[in-house]
Amino acid sequence: MNLIRNYRNWRRYRDTVSELSRLSNRELNDLGIARGDIPAVARKSI
Repeated sequence: MNLIRNYRNWRRYRDTVSELSRLSNRELNDLGIARGDIPAVARKSI
């Protein structure tokens, strides 16, 4: 079960990074996120 949970967490992380990366700098700024902060924000989503 741990393997499945880890995989789901990894997919959630990758999906979040992908979605946030598609946003423009202005849209990210509106959300209060710098482009360099995307990985950290994605880790918090897990």
